[in-house]
Amino acid sequence: MNVRRLIPAVAAAGALAALSACSTDSAAAGNTGRFDVVASFYPMAFLAEQIGGDHVHVTSLTQPGQEPHDLEISAKQTAQLQESDAVLYLKNLQPSVDDAVAQSGIKTKIDATTLTSLEEHGNEVGGHAAEHDDEHGEESGGKDPHIWLDPVRYAQVAQGVGAAFEKADPDHAADYKANTAALVKKLDALNTRFKDGLAHTDSKVFITTHAAFGYLAERYGLTEEAINGLDPESEPSANRVKDLETMAKADGVTTVFYETLVSDRTAKTIASDAGLRTDVLDPIEGITAKSRGKDYFAVQEANLKALQSALGAK
Repeated sequence: MNVRRLIPAVAAAGALAALSACSTDSAAAGNTGRFDVVASFYPMAFLAEQIGGDHVHVTSLTQPGQEPHDLEISAKQTAQLQESDAVLYLKNLQPSVDDAVAQSGIKTKIDATTLTSLEEHGNEVGGHAAEHDDEHGEESGGKDPHIWLDPVRYAQVAQGVGAAFEKADPDHAADYKANTAALVKKLDALNTRFKDGLAHTDSKVFITTHAAFGYLAERYGLTEEAINGLDPESEPSANRVKDLETMAKADGVTTVFYETLVSDRTAKTIASDAGLRTDVLDPIEGITAKSRGKDYFAVQEANLKALQSALGAK
């Protein structure tokens, strides 16, 4: 299955920009009387909250609306990190976080990439796409970091985080174990809804402005057509739009997806010229007021409905 075919040389306004938010307490980490966890960005913070419950105090390094790849750790955040009991992060996604963690003396360092398998999605990307990856640190070494968008991989990470919490804070191990089991059960149910909901569709191909959905596409037998961001001010060439129209007709594509808080200008330009619709597919790198839901599960349900509509689910 060709999980991620790339459409190069198409301008995308903020195409690969991602948004991040933190649903956690923003108080300083350390000395809170609870198990203090610093999380790198929303998907990690959500796991820490769900598994830790009342026993943990979670601080996210990436704030609402902040692009996670561009995060630069402040002196205050470095101090928070040093005072914490644990850090939960996804290596190679945010270089400044990797550096701060490596230099910290935290005993419990939980790297989500070690808790599941990563794959090389779009490793054939060259030119501008490769430049973007180098600039942002995304897909370092050819590995796609967007593991949380696959409920199965996210559940594997959750199990690893739970085990780490149990070891680091044994007084509350029983609760961590129970919370982890409950979370994994919810993720298993979400996986089933995606699997059943996308099993029978008119098309298996979808176009996105952000190449974040390779794992999700692979899990459910779909193909992601990713538009790579070039100059946000430029417009797609007539030849590129023609290529998109040809592809869309051949594969039964109906929709061009964009992100909640990223400009939809290019997506709408392409969609208009190709006679397609536009809709939102959220990479869930953060939750903001414009997200289609208040947490990971709610936004994933919205993503499922959007895909079902675009792909013509039976």
